Amino acid sequence: MSDQTYRPGVREDFDKLYRESYHRVLYTLTGILHDHAAAEDCAQEAFVRAFRAWSRWQPSAPAEAWIHRIAINVSISYRRQQRLQEIGEVIRRFGAPEPGPDPAASTETAALRAALQRLPRKQAAALVLRHHHGYSNREIGYALNVSESTVGSRLAAAKKQLAVVLRLDDRGSDTPSVSSVVNTKPLSQRDSQ
Repeated sequence: MSDQTYRPGVREDFDKLYRESYHRVLYTLTGILHDHAAAEDCAQEAFVRAFRAWSRWQPSAPAEAWIHRIAINVSISYRRQQRLQEIGEVIRRFGAPEPGPDPAASTETAALRAALQRLPRKQAAALVLRHHHGYSNREIGYALNVSESTVGSRLAAAKKQLAVVLRLDDRGSDTPSVSSVVNTKPLSQRDSQ
C-alpha cells in the first residue's frame, strides 16, 4: 500500500502499516540499541504512540518514515533512562561524591565572580568552560551550540574585557582590588556577545 492510500485515523490502514513496517522498525531499533529485547519493547511503544497519533498523521509525510521517527525518539528516551539507572546504581553502590571546597569562599574568587558578572553572559560562559572546567574550543562550541571560531572570538573578547575589569593594584599583586570588580552594570544592560 503506498502512502497516498493511507488515511489518517482509519484503523485498517494503520493495521496494514503495522504489518508492513514492523520488522523494518525492529531492525532499525536493534541496530541502535544492540539489544533485541529492548528493541522489541521500544518498537511496541512506538507503534502504540503512533496509533494514538494516527488521526493527526499528515499524508504529506511518508507513513513509514513517520513511524521510524517516533521509534527512534522512543529508543533515545529508552537509552537516556538506562543511563540514568546505571548512574543511580553506581551512586547506590559507591555513595554520592563528597562535596568539593566552596568556590565562593576566598576573596579572590569573590572578586573574580564579580568580574565575570560584568562580562556579557556568552563570554562569561566560554571563559568558565575553558578555565574552570578545562574544555577545549570544540567542547565549548558543542556546549554553547556555536562554531569553534566563535568560541575563540568570545574567549579573546572575554579575556580582553576581564583584563580591564580586573585591573591590578599599584603593588603589582595578583589579587585584584575589590573596587575594580564591583558590578556597576545591571544584567538587563549587558550586551549579548
